[in-house]
Amino acid sequence: MGLIVQKFGGTSVKDRSRIFNVARIVANTRKAGNDVVVVVSAQGDTTDDLIAKAAEISSNPSDREMDMLLSTGEQISIALLTMALQELGISAISLTGWQAGFATNRAYTKARIKRINTERLESELARNRVVVVAGFQGLNRSDDITTLGRGGSDTSAVALAAALHADRCQIFTDVEGVYTADPRKLPKATKLKEITFDEMLELASLGAQVLNNRSVELAKKYGVELEVISSLNPVPGTIVKEETKVEGMLIKGVAKDENVAVISIMEVPDVPGMSFKVFSMLAQRNINVDIILQSSGRENNKDLIFTVPLTEAQTAVSVLNENKNRFGGGEVQVSTDYAKVSIVGAGMQSHSGVASTMFEALFNQGINIHMISTSEIKISVIIDKADADRAVTAIHDAFIH
Repeated sequence: MGLIVQKFGGTSVKDRSRIFNVARIVANTRKAGNDVVVVVSAQGDTTDDLIAKAAEISSNPSDREMDMLLSTGEQISIALLTMALQELGISAISLTGWQAGFATNRAYTKARIKRINTERLESELARNRVVVVAGFQGLNRSDDITTLGRGGSDTSAVALAAALHADRCQIFTDVEGVYTADPRKLPKATKLKEITFDEMLELASLGAQVLNNRSVELAKKYGVELEVISSLNPVPGTIVKEETKVEGMLIKGVAKDENVAVISIMEVPDVPGMSFKVFSMLAQRNINVDIILQSSGRENNKDLIFTVPLTEAQTAVSVLNENKNRFGGGEVQVSTDYAKVSIVGAGMQSHSGVASTMFEALFNQGINIHMISTSEIKISVIIDKADADRAVTAIHDAFIH
């Protein structure tokens, strides 16, 4: 007998038939002799619908009240799935995030898990119950409901697997595993049998939507083996772990991220500490900066150009404009017409010519590169958003046959 944590996304529980499909998967896992903890997201488009309802009331609702609102979506899902399990004769109980022991910091809408008190969970498992937990949510020190941000249910599931020392954490999705590109947009994409934590983390951070990057960080930190698997088609998925046996595959995936804004600060004084002043202001507002370019400038000035998530661009520009006097009053410009396309693969550490092959593929399609970022296992380029899909196809064809 083992302990399995299973996570199901919104599409997996979007209606009655999907809920009973999930219930049967969970029931079969339980009948195989395993203890089971299930983490569930809100049904279908529920979260988007709730955001739209908030917009009907306020153009700028407080983060605290948004968390109060959005947390209700998962509570609906856990109750309905638990009812379905009970209809199948499985003893089950639903728990909200705070009932399951999730304690978070105070960062509303993007809270971080501080600890999990597993006492209630262990008590319910000891009573031979399947425990169905609301993902994406927790409670802070003020006893306020918080949510974990985009992909938070993945993070909840991995955190539970780590806290409970589960034998495996299964992430059920509407695709059959991790692919070399999004199979819904590139039918020739290949499913991977295995992928390392580092490769998966890069792909998740660079726009691949199959797993949330925070969940992969947690899995790597605590050694939680992940399995990405389809909730609709019972075939083997992709195992995400520390090391893989697959050799000879240079690139594991091509990712596209259109949640990108490019911010330029013109004519910043070219003196020591100026970059620190700029980026410390953004860090204080929890704005993630990715690719950074610094020009040599002219007349003792330089231009700073960097990327931030599109969703944080307005806040970043406001912060910079409010503090212009701290970096010489240079003009702040923002463009949202860009996308980031990346390749990821541990194999590129020991192979030359990877960047050349990628750039040649883009050149052959007449696609211009505006910014470049590299690491040991990834290369990212900023290009025009209109060229993003063509770029993914061209790069995929160049590396993956």
